[in-house]
Amino acid sequence: MDRLSQFLIVAVVIGGIVVYLASMAGRLDRLHHRIETTHAALDAQLLRRGAAVQDLASSGFLDPASSILLSASAQETLVVDPDDDTRRYLVESELTRTLGAVLDTRQDVDEIRADAEPDGELADQLLAELAVACRRVELARRFHNDVVRSCLQLRSKRVVRWFRLAGYTALPTTADFDDTPPAGLAGR
Repeated sequence: MDRLSQFLIVAVVIGGIVVYLASMAGRLDRLHHRIETTHAALDAQLLRRGAAVQDLASSGFLDPASSILLSASAQETLVVDPDDDTRRYLVESELTRTLGAVLDTRQDVDEIRADAEPDGELADQLLAELAVACRRVELARRFHNDVVRSCLQLRSKRVVRWFRLAGYTALPTTADFDDTPPAGLAGR
């Protein structure tokens, strides 16, 4: 083999490595962008759930103790610093537990509807909005965590670590909090 052939082979191999590394870096960049997007979507759904809980609590359809508990818990979720994920997830888990205590069974929901007469339609609408908001929080958290896991899996590869393809981007974290919809709203 002459020098030109050797040079071309080396250039093709180096070019292939560069293309591979660039595609990995691009994939990581897209995953980090998706993480930011899914985190923003999760934040929006958490705010929506907090607002739906606040609407139900202030509707007058619940007993006073339940209204106060739900209102205080929802207010806490609406005022917590969105950048403090640890505190936020604790508050959101507490809201989930409070919702679960108030709307524990289907009978609890039926009692709310019965007590709401003649505004049963409004009560149904508030409960339906809350059920949808709870389900969307659950889905948004799962989707966010799936993207984070994909990113962490890619970042754990040796090539990514050796060539520092993630740059100085912090490791993403999953959103770990209780988002189980209340049993009384199941099937809505």
